[in-house]
Amino acid sequence: MRVLVTGGAGYIGSHTVKELLKEGIEVIILDNFSSGKRELVLGGEVIETDLNDKDSLRKAFHNKNIEAVFHFASLIQVRESYLNPQKYYLHNLTNCLNLLEVMLENEVKNFIFSSSAAVYGIPNQIPIPESHPLNPSSPYGWTKLFIERILNDYHRAYGLNFIALRYFNAAGADPEGELGEMHDPETHLIPSLLLYLLGEREKFELFGTDFSTPDGTAIRDYIHVSDLARAHVLSLKKILDSSWSGSINLGTNRGYSVLEIIKIVEKKTGKKALFEKCPRREGDVPVLLASKDLAERVLGWKPEWSDIEFIVETAWNWHKKRSLRLSQP
Repeated sequence: MRVLVTGGAGYIGSHTVKELLKEGIEVIILDNFSSGKRELVLGGEVIETDLNDKDSLRKAFHNKNIEAVFHFASLIQVRESYLNPQKYYLHNLTNCLNLLEVMLENEVKNFIFSSSAAVYGIPNQIPIPESHPLNPSSPYGWTKLFIERILNDYHRAYGLNFIALRYFNAAGADPEGELGEMHDPETHLIPSLLLYLLGEREKFELFGTDFSTPDGTAIRDYIHVSDLARAHVLSLKKILDSSWSGSINLGTNRGYSVLEIIKIVEKKTGKKALFEKCPRREGDVPVLLASKDLAERVLGWKPEWSDIEFIVETAWNWHKKRSLRLSQP
């Protein structure tokens, strides 16, 4: 079979492409390379285009016999979404609608969407079940929720099968060392800290020390990117084997505070991490843990790589290797 992966040269997209290729599935990567990296493309056909260009999208689908689409291409920075919400609503919503329009024109009815636990906002129970009220705390989170509602309507009206995967804090790197995190700018905690320890950042900023948590820093659920990639492949199999559609959390039911992560990073790297305390960022919530119960029941998914020390170890190995490569003439 053949699938199309938007944002397939990005962090989670590239790891998912690797899993799809291992399953013997033909992959077409669609990426504009505004943030995706060519070195993260390990195989498959690559089409360089933008989702805002419907004519190019139509050409990408023409005579390809695509059976399913994985949609990773979106803007992801919570703080930037506060500062420039128009950019996020135009990019994330309009581009997804363009993609869905062309899919329906080509009778492609299977869709795996990269959503986020940000759809929940400030949780009133931990871990968060899928039945939790949906009230995002950022424009970024609202774009994810709006798309989920669109998908539900398209499922009812047009027979579009979909699974929206809600996850928070993808982390780590490919255990085989072929892929890793390469955001620019990098805003995620673990890679930001590792880049600082490698001397690629002048300082490390800790945002928020006054949260209602045991040590005052935010608690998050960290999931190894390879586990996330596997969940996307399992979602494809679920859609093809049944009529099930809906939203599913991907989590570990276990959270770590920023200070706990710093200690683990110091342990794995043997380096001392000095940090600058900064005010909390707009939209940050104290605790965000996504329940994995539905994912286990519906997809048969269980995280295999998400031990926090293994997450840090694989990320450290990736960033050390990349830093060494960049330092060579």
